[in-house]
Amino acid sequence: MIRADFPVLARTVRNGNPLVYLDSGATSQKPVQVLDAERSFYELHNGAAHRGTHLLGEEATDVYEGARAKVAAFIGADVGEVVFTKNATEAINLVAYAMSNATVTGGSSRFRVLPGDEILITEMEHHANLVPWQQLCERTGATLRWLSVTPDGRLDLDDLDRMITGRTKLVAVTHQSNVTGTIPPVTDIARAAHEKGALVLADAAQSVPHQPVDVATLGADFLAFSGHKMLGPYGIGVLFGRADLLEAMPPFLTGGSMIEVVRMEGSTFLPPPQRFEPGVPAVAEAAGLGAAVDYLSGLGMSAVAAHEESLTAHTLDALREINGVRILGPDTTKDRGGAVAFEVEGVHPHDVGQVLDELGVAVRTGHHCAWPLHRALGVQASTRATFYVYNTHAEVDALADGIRYAQRFFGARQ
Repeated sequence: MIRADFPVLARTVRNGNPLVYLDSGATSQKPVQVLDAERSFYELHNGAAHRGTHLLGEEATDVYEGARAKVAAFIGADVGEVVFTKNATEAINLVAYAMSNATVTGGSSRFRVLPGDEILITEMEHHANLVPWQQLCERTGATLRWLSVTPDGRLDLDDLDRMITGRTKLVAVTHQSNVTGTIPPVTDIARAAHEKGALVLADAAQSVPHQPVDVATLGADFLAFSGHKMLGPYGIGVLFGRADLLEAMPPFLTGGSMIEVVRMEGSTFLPPPQRFEPGVPAVAEAAGLGAAVDYLSGLGMSAVAAHEESLTAHTLDALREINGVRILGPDTTKDRGGAVAFEVEGVHPHDVGQVLDELGVAVRTGHHCAWPLHRALGVQASTRATFYVYNTHAEVDALADGIRYAQRFFGARQ
């Protein structure tokens, strides 16, 4: 029944093959409920939220703030702790640039970063949770440090207490690797960081769409994720921030909608979350995201996670049976999400992906915006299958059959 909600899954692709979509880690497909929510806004309620006193403006504001309330409830946050951004990448940059601004303007000491201070990340990070911190260190003179990964793709936490020091300003860590599916113990990392007075940001782009996430339990001070990876539209993401931290944090982008009083001599800014949402709000996108939250809530996130764990276990078993295939990362589903990256001996990942595409199987190839992690695992690139609510066990079998066909096609196996 779920698949019927996703029109794209009924189409055929290359050579008349049915679409087997195994690239939800890059972007998810959209159910009709999300498409209808966006269309309904434009057809019936199109107005600028938080601007104007006419009916359409009021309805747009209700749609926008209603979506914020749904997202807040979905992750166990207060409404005022949910900031809408373009995507997870912008959400992470918002925090990094706010720390720069606090350094320049003499803002809260929680955010000021000075020479000799440290930012701690991990070798597992997506570039979106790596490059912004590199840039912050370049702007401020701080030192970037990182936790390494073990050969099986998990975080090496043996030196965690030594790596977090009194100079550590922030620890940034993924909540689920977009390559190996590894789920680091963010709660434990956050506890260790807070004992040293450091802030914690979790990249949840790969976790919030796929498993129950409660920000109070997780313990991170900031959490970033994207709408388009959780059945929602492009162009909208979320930054969760603890209320006291958002209140003390200077803005990143400035302009209309986020100001309190403007004079030629200077300006003051609205409280969070509006302080961090300049310009006309993306109401249609918020409507779609709210509908996506409703859809996932209707399924139940525990059921979503269980379905993906079943598919992942099937995939790990199927790939282990193919000679010449190396699975990157953990070989069990313990503390592991629905992303399975692998290499095929004697066949370049791009060639594997092309052959699979000819068979109708859509996967991701390359370094998946996680180049350091691939280097740490001893490969330059990989092929990756990622799963979601609409995938089936038959599609896992199609992936395995396609890999065998690719081996035969390139003469890697008889």
